[in-house]
Amino acid sequence: MRDFLFLRRRLVTALAALAFVAGGASASTDPAAAAPVDEGVRLIMVEQPGCAYCAAWDDEIAPAYPNTEEGQFAPLERADLRMGPPEGVEYDRRVQFTPTFILVRDGQELARMEGYVGQDFFWPLYRDMLERNTAFQPDAP
Repeated sequence: MRDFLFLRRRLVTALAALAFVAGGASASTDPAAAAPVDEGVRLIMVEQPGCAYCAAWDDEIAPAYPNTEEGQFAPLERADLRMGPPEGVEYDRRVQFTPTFILVRDGQELARMEGYVGQDFFWPLYRDMLERNTAFQPDAP
C-alpha cells in the first residue's frame, strides 16, 4: 500500500507539472537577470544517501541552480533526512520522501515539493511555488 501511495503521489506531481510545461514555462539560466530580493528565503533539499532521485537532481539541476534567477533568489541548503531540519529551520510536518524541497523564510516553511521526476517538471513547479509564496518575479529587470 505504501508503494501505491508513493507512486500515486509521483504521478500527481508529474501530471501537475505537465500543465505548467504545456504553458511554455522554463527556467532562466541568464545570471545577468536580477532576481528581486526577499531576505531570508532559501530552498532546503532534504536528501539521504542512496537516493537515486537525489542523484538525478544533482546531475540535472544542481550545477545550474546557483546561476538561475531561482537559485539567486532562494539559495540552496542541503539537509540529511535522518538528521532533521537544519539549525533554525522548522518543518510544518515530517519529511517522508527524498528528495523533498522545502521553501523557507526566516526558518519557517512556506511550501514544499516532494520527489523529483526530471528537470522538465522541476523548474515549472518550483517557479510556481516561488511565485505563490514569495516576492519572486521571474525575468525581473
